Formats: sequence, C-alpha cells, structure tokens
Amino acid sequence: MDLGTLLGLAIGFIMVVLGIVLGGVGVGPYISIDSVLIVILGSLGAIMVANPLSRVLGMTAYLKHAFNTTNWNEEDLISQLVGFSDRARKEGLLALEDNLDAVEDEFMRKGIQLVVDGTDPDIIKSILYADLEQLQSRHESGAKLFDDWGKIAPAFGMIGTLVGLIAMLGNIGGDSSAIGRGMQTALVTTLYGSFFANLFLIPVKSKLEDRDKEESRVKEIVIEGILSIQSGDNPRILLEKLVSFLPPGQRQAVRQESGGD
Repeated sequence: MDLGTLLGLAIGFIMVVLGIVLGGVGVGPYISIDSVLIVILGSLGAIMVANPLSRVLGMTAYLKHAFNTTNWNEEDLISQLVGFSDRARKEGLLALEDNLDAVEDEFMRKGIQLVVDGTDPDIIKSILYADLEQLQSRHESGAKLFDDWGKIAPAFGMIGTLVGLIAMLGNIGGDSSAIGRGMQTALVTTLYGSFFANLFLIPVKSKLEDRDKEESRVKEIVIEGILSIQSGDNPRILLEKLVSFLPPGQRQAVRQESGGD
C-alpha cells in the first residue's frame, strides 16, 4: 500500500474538515445527500457515457494500481541481465536456457527465450516493444478515466448549484426554510464537486501516470538488456547502458553489486 497516497488523502480531508469546524458553524450545514447524488453518481453516469463499460467496471483495478506500490528492484534486474550477458559470452546464448526457470519477471523471461530460440533481433525488438505499447495503452486508459472524471465532477457541482438556485427562486415569497435549503444545495454541491475532483480524482490520475512511467522504465531496461545480450555486448558496456536508466544516486550501488567497480 502506498503510504504517501493514503497520508495525502487523510491530510487533505482532515484539513478541510478542520477549516469547516474552525469556521464556527460546525459540519452539519456541509452535509448534503442530494449534493452527493448529483456530484458523485451524476458524474459517474457521465463517465459511463464517455468511456467503454469495461473500462468503468475495471475502475477498482486502476485504483488498486494507484494505491499499491511495486518494488521493481531495478538493481537486481540489471545485475541479472549483466550476469546473463557474461554467461552468454562465455558459454553461448543457448546456455541461458538453463536459467530461464529462475527468471521471475515474465517479460524478461519471454525476451530471453526469444534470444535462446535464435529469433532475429528486429523481430525481438518488435515483439517486446509491442508488449510495452500495449501496457502503456492500458495505463493510459486508466489515467484517462480519472482525468475525464476529474473534469466532469466540478461541472456536476455547477449543475447542483443551478438546481439549488432554481429551488431557492421557486420558493421566494413562500417557505423561507426551503429558500435556505435551496441555497445550501447550490453552494455545497459546488464544494463537493471541487473537493472530489481536486483531492481524489486528479491526484489518482497523476499517480497512475507515475506508475506507468515506473513500469515502462523497467520494461525498457529489460529490452535494452535483451538486445545487448543477443548482440554480444561486453557485460561492462551493458552495465553502463542499463544504469543510465537509473537516477544518479542508484548507479554506484548497482555498479558495485554487478562487479562494475
């Protein structure tokens, strides 16, 4: 579980509630079921119109992806690829088949198998990049879902404002309490729309984009490693190629672990 995401949501929610309480009127006037229905369920209906149903139904999978962190262990991955390169130069590419069962990453195992099978380098590159593009396309779909929702939710807050104003105007000269309820709906619904979009929907979209960058970087490391192994690159050269994908602070540790120093 991504502690930063949970902590951020908690801080954002608590600070808004605290601001409401310090405003002196309590939280009661800010609780409105009709505003929740208009903003959350109304905007959800619009999202179902704008996106395929399968994508909307897969929302929980996208949320799980956003709220969970994955340790990609780039350092271990690079060390493993350098080890494969060293063995391939000493014993030949076919020797790598003995290590396939020990490769946990399915994408990497697929690439090594293609190398062992003697597949043409251009075909290997095409296959692996096609897999990467499909992965990025799925991630883009999830980010788009929350991006659309983040744009639509505030609009439904404005719709709620209009609903409340109409109710208020319809009761002018009549029940004064109904006028107050109409104004409350008008303002609270706008608040809900902005709050829901800016604390949850837009940050989730940004988080999904970050997750895509992280996983895509790992896949690119694997692709570069696979192609270099097949071309017979020196393990030290391969190491330098792969550590270039990492932040500077991680590079020296990987070099030491892989025997690069």
